[in-house]
Amino acid sequence: MNDASAAKLDLLTEDHRSRTSAKRHAPRTPRDAASLILIDRSHPVPRALLGKRGKSHAFMPDLYVFPGGRRDPGDNRTAMARPLCDAVADKLMQRTRTRFQASAACGLAVAAAREMQEEAHLSLTPPEHADCFRPDVSHFRYFARAITPPGQPRRYDTRFFACFCDELELDPSAVRDSVELHDLRWLPIDAHDSHPLPRITKVILSDLVQALEEDPSLPFGRTVPFYYFRHGRFVRDLI
Repeated sequence: MNDASAAKLDLLTEDHRSRTSAKRHAPRTPRDAASLILIDRSHPVPRALLGKRGKSHAFMPDLYVFPGGRRDPGDNRTAMARPLCDAVADKLMQRTRTRFQASAACGLAVAAAREMQEEAHLSLTPPEHADCFRPDVSHFRYFARAITPPGQPRRYDTRFFACFCDELELDPSAVRDSVELHDLRWLPIDAHDSHPLPRITKVILSDLVQALEEDPSLPFGRTVPFYYFRHGRFVRDLI
């Protein structure tokens, strides 16, 4: 692990300690969730879409996050206009529970697309399927995974997908606020201090900066950083 990665993990560990020192919750099993890092690369510095969660949210209130949410049972059964790339689907099956099926992996991608539509009003359904929700997830990269540490009021095992607006012919100006997310903004991916972000979001944005420097195309089969908590400290593993 390099010094930058170690520094990120120290920040995550310290953030977890500060959040759990005042109030601890009973252990909770993390729920599968998905988030989509939508990237606008039409500017010199690529921008990512984030929105602010409301004050009443039990999980990450008043912070700017990527659109996303938990995987619903119906997501596993939703037909896709175009499926995940094989390399992405295969990677999603790694480091999972015994009962985790391929349908659940596909359901995570559907959940990310559904949440993008619900929270930012951006539809990933091609025009030929405009009469129903049938997303095109063929451009999704599996970018990162993070499990909320113990002691939080909500815990999620979140898979972060990433794709570019132009790949899906999305208009960045078409985003609209929702009940779940407001003040939606396209933030430069290196502007970590311009808005209040969860530390894990800052870490993933830092990973994105590095990944785009290494290969601006974001290869589909790239190694995926996996963040989780073990023995009192955050761990950065690779999938």
